[in-house]
Amino acid sequence: MTQQEMKKLRVIDSAIARNITVREAAELLNLSERQVFRLKKGVIEQGAAFIIHKNKGRKPSHAISDATKDKIVELKQSENYRNANFTHFQELLKEHEQIQLSYPSVYRALSQAGIFSPKKKRKRKNHHSRKRKEQEGLLVQIDASPHLWFGGVKTSLHGAIDDATGKVYALHFEENECLKGYFEMTEQMINREGGLPVSFYNDRHTIFKSPKGENISIEQQLKGEQVNLTQFGAAMEELGINVIFAKSAPAKGRVERLWETLQSRLPVEFLIHGITTMEEANEFLNSGYIDKFNDQFAVEPENPESALRPLDASIDLSIILCIKEQRIVSDGSGFSYGGKYYQITNAGQQISLPLRTNVTVLDSHKQDLRVLHNGVVYETYRLAEKPRKKSAQNLKKEAITKMPTRPAVDHPWKLPQINRPRPFYDESDREILQALFDSTRAWA
Repeated sequence: MTQQEMKKLRVIDSAIARNITVREAAELLNLSERQVFRLKKGVIEQGAAFIIHKNKGRKPSHAISDATKDKIVELKQSENYRNANFTHFQELLKEHEQIQLSYPSVYRALSQAGIFSPKKKRKRKNHHSRKRKEQEGLLVQIDASPHLWFGGVKTSLHGAIDDATGKVYALHFEENECLKGYFEMTEQMINREGGLPVSFYNDRHTIFKSPKGENISIEQQLKGEQVNLTQFGAAMEELGINVIFAKSAPAKGRVERLWETLQSRLPVEFLIHGITTMEEANEFLNSGYIDKFNDQFAVEPENPESALRPLDASIDLSIILCIKEQRIVSDGSGFSYGGKYYQITNAGQQISLPLRTNVTVLDSHKQDLRVLHNGVVYETYRLAEKPRKKSAQNLKKEAITKMPTRPAVDHPWKLPQINRPRPFYDESDREILQALFDSTRAWA
């Protein structure tokens, strides 16, 4: 019998002994007088046991069966679900095991078995909260997270999340945080959402900001000196996307919180689906997981009108989202790039460009090397080796070998000796020649 039930029995006994009135007993027990009369009658007829609730010790009809509890505990201790937090585990039970239970039910079953959530002992991080942006697309936070997502090797997950809605725009795996990963993430985001955001919010990684920019003084800036944009910065300038640099990790807390959630969930999902490579992981993320994640975690913005700008149909992302380098055309419309020599072609035919013409090399991980000149994109053909320059001596020899060495049939040298034309001198010519001869001897 509980303390509450013992108190109730003492008051009822006092009412039966007429030490207190029924009204006073009702006030003490916070019951109606009708209930006090019922309790008095029950104690008189059945004794003190009448005070004890009849469902005490009886299992509720809607309670989880022992077999279900045992199965939940067994699943949580299995390899696939061992590292899942309780909320994620409750979702996985419904999705993969067809066990639909509330979170409190799963929590009680596991805690009674001595199993606790992996997040239970994590300290809560207190940071100054910043109000979300009013419109979707005004600010997109981007970052990369190196982690043991699958297997025993760290890989980097590149991601973009909208500040206003918490909607994940893109996720892409690469071996390391790199320009290729951010280009792929940007293209994925634009194709998925069909528009361009106003701003990107990122850290000060050298992919986004040149380290030389920290050393430029105010005097140099006033003189008009500036540091060249990085490849990513130049691409974003072409697309009209503003790049904002965060000064600390908490400043871009939206994407940092995303990594905390994904680091808890994705390794479990990859283990369940047998994913062990980056290619499989990227396919899994884009085949429905991002949409499912957004359905669960995204919120409605304060202003329902989107700030995403539609992509102009004339814009070719493959020309913008790539590495661009300047090169000078040499002999034969060729140029050197990456220690290799290429020739500029169009539909398999060599293109003739003037010597020392400046061209822009387009280096994309999705296409072969291309060249941009005067707004036209040309293909390239890689040569086995760079053609050697011809020396002046070799050029002279070639010129000599190209000259005809055999005289024509009617050449005077071909005629017989008697038929050769003889020079004819008259008396005036003889006098002139003699004068020239005499002057030459006098000078000598």
